[in-house]
Amino acid sequence: MRVAHFDCFSGISGDMVLGALLDVGVPVEPIRAALDSLQLPIKLLVERVKRCGFAATKATVEAADQEDYRFLPDVEAILAQGALAPKQRALATDIFRRVAVAEATVHGMPLERVHFHEVGALDSIADIVGAAVGLDLLNVERFTSSPVAAGSGTVKCAHGIMPVPTPGTAELLKGVPLAPSPVKGELATPTGAAILTAVVSEFTSSPALTIERIGHGSGTKDFIEQPNILRLLVGTASDAGATADTVVVLETNLDDVPGEVIGFALERLFASGALDAFAVPIQMKKQRPGVLLSVICEPARAAQLEALLFRETGTFGVRRTTAARAKLAREAVEVQTQWGPVKAKRGRGPGGFEIVTPEYDDCARVARAHNVPLRDVYAAVRR
Repeated sequence: MRVAHFDCFSGISGDMVLGALLDVGVPVEPIRAALDSLQLPIKLLVERVKRCGFAATKATVEAADQEDYRFLPDVEAILAQGALAPKQRALATDIFRRVAVAEATVHGMPLERVHFHEVGALDSIADIVGAAVGLDLLNVERFTSSPVAAGSGTVKCAHGIMPVPTPGTAELLKGVPLAPSPVKGELATPTGAAILTAVVSEFTSSPALTIERIGHGSGTKDFIEQPNILRLLVGTASDAGATADTVVVLETNLDDVPGEVIGFALERLFASGALDAFAVPIQMKKQRPGVLLSVICEPARAAQLEALLFRETGTFGVRRTTAARAKLAREAVEVQTQWGPVKAKRGRGPGGFEIVTPEYDDCARVARAHNVPLRDVYAAVRR
């Protein structure tokens, strides 16, 4: 399995991600072509620089300052007109939506009314689109990251002087382990945080991979305390046996919500990428019967699913915890049966242990089409 690991010891921003991708070997020409297709007055400059004596690649977008704010539909229209591969456009859209959800949460307004400040500027649009294209061209199956150094102190932004991390960045970094930093200033930007959480499935200080290539993406400032660079490690990891990752568990207690609303919320949670979601009867204070609604998700989806819980259930609070998870290495397979191919999932553990789990939807399709019991289809797949 090919893995890419972000080492965010000096934070992360959109231009640092783009610089690291170019430094690790992603060709610049397809990224420039994608940016040109947006038909915006922008130009990508790439240069070699040094930060505290270490060489790195600096990606800079030249663009005129624009005073008009952009809303999410404006940005999505720009993405729609670009010559991007479907996967690249979907990733760029996801990144912008994460920023929009975070801004809607911290400002207490509907998603459609959120206007982008710095992230809606031309250079930020180019950073996000360039990063989406580069991450796709990197051609890895899994992304991991170290804990993120967000910086310290205060920073001046569109709403005045704010503590670091700023509210929007902090919202995007929910569920992400943070690392202390001696640098006074903003190291993790909303753009960088959104890119990171859109692709990373595990946060770990020690990635389990054999390193093949290393890229360094430079930030704009040159700090005294440490190099202002993002390190990107690319290599291979064994996909045999049990593996570990990090998940976020969201929970809320409900005692005044109809069952149909809870059922609909579960549907929406699964459709929005929840790994699992379930409801358990509980006894609440004053002996009121209630429901514990729990969601398990990747850290990158925590903010989005948390917002969905608030919106769909009307709850006043959602608990969030981070949990380590062990899981079997797995692959999707098709099993030939007397009724044709049926989809299943095969897991492999230490010592050659294997287990096959039939996919319910495909088994149900076969059972209906051939008028046979569902349990017979399950048995045939396992055989």
